[in-house]
Amino acid sequence: MAISDSRSTEMVADLLQIVRSFPQPVADLASTLALTILSVRPDLEGKARLGWGSVNYRHPKAGFVCAIFPMEDHASLVFEHGRQLSSPLLEGDGKQVRYIRFEPGAKIPEDEIAILLAEAIALKA
Repeated sequence: MAISDSRSTEMVADLLQIVRSFPQPVADLASTLALTILSVRPDLEGKARLGWGSVNYRHPKAGFVCAIFPMEDHASLVFEHGRQLSSPLLEGDGKQVRYIRFEPGAKIPEDEIAILLAEAIALKA
């Protein structure tokens, strides 16, 4: 997956700063997941939030859609309004947020993520 613009390049540079303290498999997973999201939804803007330790994705009309949070042994793709989305991949029992937990080495289901992103954007756009 190629980085197509300066915003993506900046996001990747900030992501590398976020994941440098994590084990390499988690850093690689978070980086791959971040680039996958930009690949399946080039209309999203990814911005690393150094204070939160996440990469957040916004849509021009829908606003904040999702975020990637690297953890010590996995990375989570968090959907702000995940409770309203339909996917067996989503976990969590909060009032609003749902997430997909990815372990290092796991296959990233691009098609399912693309569908979830489309649903999440449609909810708010």
